[in-house]
Amino acid sequence: TNDLSALSFSAKNTITSVNHNQLSASHLDSNKTSHTQTKKQTKMEEPLDLIKLSIDERVYVKCRNDRELRGRLHAYDQHLNMVLSEVEETITSTEEDEETGEEIVNKKTRSVGMLFVRGDIVVLVSPPLRTS
Repeated sequence: TNDLSALSFSAKNTITSVNHNQLSASHLDSNKTSHTQTKKQTKMEEPLDLIKLSIDERVYVKCRNDRELRGRLHAYDQHLNMVLSEVEETITSTEEDEETGEEIVNKKTRSVGMLFVRGDIVVLVSPPLRTS
């Protein structure tokens, strides 16, 4: 099915259950050494392969309505629904000063422990900077 309802969170804001048919299971690899080696050896054949290489790493997600997210990617699916932890959300809004006519840019930032991001608001996903 196309239902992500199997995704649930415990009181400690950690993932307790994941629908393996919908979300990437590569984050479940318990052997970090082989997981790291797999990341380096993986050939990119599809656009989502770049996101697959970013599992368990911090990513930047630009969203609709001037929202930006920075957080650790735990899971994603083909619709770009994502589960992020240690998230910093920035909301940018602009307004015009009535007296001077100048544009005023306001930025609000908040921290969120665990966040489910619905894929239809995602504009861009940027993996961490890799040096090689």
